[in-house]
Amino acid sequence: MLSVPGDFAEWRNAARGLLAGGISPEEVSWCDGEEGASLFGDALAAPPAERLSLPRQLIEIAERVICHRDAGVPARLYRIMWRALDDRHLLARTTDADVDWLHKADKAIRRDVHKMHAFVRFRRLGEANGRESFAAWFEPSHRILRLTAPFFQRRFFGMDWAILTPDARAIWRAETLTYGPGGTRDEVPQSDLVEDQWRTYYGAIFNPARVKVAAMRAEMPKKYWKNLPEARDIAPLLAEAGARVERMRETAVSLANPLTDKWRTRVPEELALDDDVKTLGDLAKAVDRCTRCPLYCHATQGVAGEGPAAARIMLVGEQPGDREDIEGRPFVGPAGQVLNEALAEAGLDRARLFLTNAVKHFKFEPRGKRRLHQNPTTGEIDICRWWLDKERALVRPDLIVTLGASALRGVTGKSASIKSMRGAMHELEGGTKLIATIHPSYLLRMPDPVRAAEEREAFVADLARARKHAA
Repeated sequence: MLSVPGDFAEWRNAARGLLAGGISPEEVSWCDGEEGASLFGDALAAPPAERLSLPRQLIEIAERVICHRDAGVPARLYRIMWRALDDRHLLARTTDADVDWLHKADKAIRRDVHKMHAFVRFRRLGEANGRESFAAWFEPSHRILRLTAPFFQRRFFGMDWAILTPDARAIWRAETLTYGPGGTRDEVPQSDLVEDQWRTYYGAIFNPARVKVAAMRAEMPKKYWKNLPEARDIAPLLAEAGARVERMRETAVSLANPLTDKWRTRVPEELALDDDVKTLGDLAKAVDRCTRCPLYCHATQGVAGEGPAAARIMLVGEQPGDREDIEGRPFVGPAGQVLNEALAEAGLDRARLFLTNAVKHFKFEPRGKRRLHQNPTTGEIDICRWWLDKERALVRPDLIVTLGASALRGVTGKSASIKSMRGAMHELEGGTKLIATIHPSYLLRMPDPVRAAEEREAFVADLARARKHAA
């Protein structure tokens, strides 16, 4: 008589005594407390247990399979143990009926454990003594709570929780795991505030183009839906999946800019990229032939610097944007407009400055018909530094103003924060001075207007410091 169905320790102790006493499977009748008293009165008293040698793998499987809800599991497990005493290689005989049943039952248990790990949803109960409390209701196919509770103990160690099932409950409180009798669904709240956030997240990651209804139902059977807050959104998401896919097709990545091929036909193929570049004009034509890094593959054209060859101040940005990529000139987009206004306030004439970028090709991520700016990597900046050094050698500025972290890396060859470099005058090799400041696009991204105004004032002050030094 087993008092607690699915309790491996109780079954193991009984089986160990029976095996030690040489009692064959045919002489044993297994039942549990749910079935009532034995027809023959009290349970058979097991003889004293002695150490038995059984395959370790078999014990591990038995510890899981005993949780199977089939009433015949204790008896079948005992029969397998009895046979394994004389046949150490029993588990390798996959065509054996008992072994085949054992592996199928183990697979069902492991699948049920996986589903419980995936589909338990905690509801918040409150907070006490600095620890939050949660509860969850789950209806597994088998009695697997003792197998799964340690997983939740490790994962949610810092909060108190209880998982209730129809068979038993696991309680983690004060860093102690205990078990109790089964419960009912009414003991757990039906919802909480966190579920709305989870539903929003689930809807955001739902990919209509990859949905496979049959596979989804196989991995997320409907029997679990009643406990999942996101389940109420599955039907609407599936219903509009087709329309969402069509919208995705309509906003697919746009084709390459048609100016690309036209521009390339105007650049002579035979122009070299090194010693033949003697003037800024040669450099501007040669930049577009650069294949030193993969960025040239998707950009419309390379964007070299512009300005007088004898400019005393060189402004170095990070990379061309969408408008710069199309027009082939630096700082002509929204960030360029911010820069023009700041230059005017600082008393600098753009026509007397040399403006360029640390990276000469536009790096972007296609998003529908838009091309969203992506920061260049340090490797891309370092590769493109050859062009920036060539521009510096041809212009020979007295002062360089770097706009953004990528520009600072391109000029110095080292990664440094703008905060650590800003507000001071630095000297480069050869005597050229350096002022580090932000990129004007940073001002466009600031949501707080007050903070943006303060940062813009500091940006203008950096440019004014450059004008005073040049004067």
